[in-house]
Amino acid sequence: MEKTISRRSRRLHIGYGELLSEVEWSSLLAHHPILDGFSPAELGHLRELVTAFLRAKRFEAAEGIVLAGHMKAVIAVQACLPILNLGPKWYRNWKTVVVVPEHFEAKARILDPAGVVHEWEELRIGESWSRGPVVLSWPDVEASGWADGFNVVIHEAAHRLDLLDGAMNGRPPLHRKMNPVEWQRVFTAAYLGLERRLGGGGAAVVSDYALTSPSEFFAVVSEIFFEHPHALKREYPQVYHLLEEFYRQDPDRRLAG
Repeated sequence: MEKTISRRSRRLHIGYGELLSEVEWSSLLAHHPILDGFSPAELGHLRELVTAFLRAKRFEAAEGIVLAGHMKAVIAVQACLPILNLGPKWYRNWKTVVVVPEHFEAKARILDPAGVVHEWEELRIGESWSRGPVVLSWPDVEASGWADGFNVVIHEAAHRLDLLDGAMNGRPPLHRKMNPVEWQRVFTAAYLGLERRLGGGGAAVVSDYALTSPSEFFAVVSEIFFEHPHALKREYPQVYHLLEEFYRQDPDRRLAG
């Protein structure tokens, strides 16, 4: 793996006195089992990233919701987990977080293989606009982080990573030693395999929503990677290995400990 940012260089950007308070930090750790198993040094780095995220991103409340500081921190700690060993620059295309009080209606649009455009309205709990904010339903943010496979914040964060190269296609910019051909082969095989399994009435740790598009597949397996890694590794070991390479983390080993 490529060398991660040194602790000293990270400290140049965040003064110790500006860190999230100890009380707030302890509360976040207690209510997010997906953060279990980190070393004190790793938790210290995550705390720095969360502090930087809260300082750098704009938070907006919509539809009458009152956005408290604790709510912002809950979003930030889950958003920063995927970039723990990547760094804040990986969210350079993410400027604003909009929090809404419940799920919301949005227009969905896809282009099928025949070139026909299909549009419809659907209820959503989160949305990531290519040139806009990330929108999150607060009840679903609260339901995330419990190590049960669901995480709307990480799902939308994965979309931001996917968009870094300008295309939301299920493949974020890969590290220098990662093979894009292997990524395409493994993810395509997993996508088609899930399609066959669910189409035949079978069950899988990955939901059918992942079959909406390759970008949704990447986002769904990313949230499972951090929330329920053992199940993902068991059913899709090659997908897990590539996500481990990309995120530079092994949550299965960490949470097992």
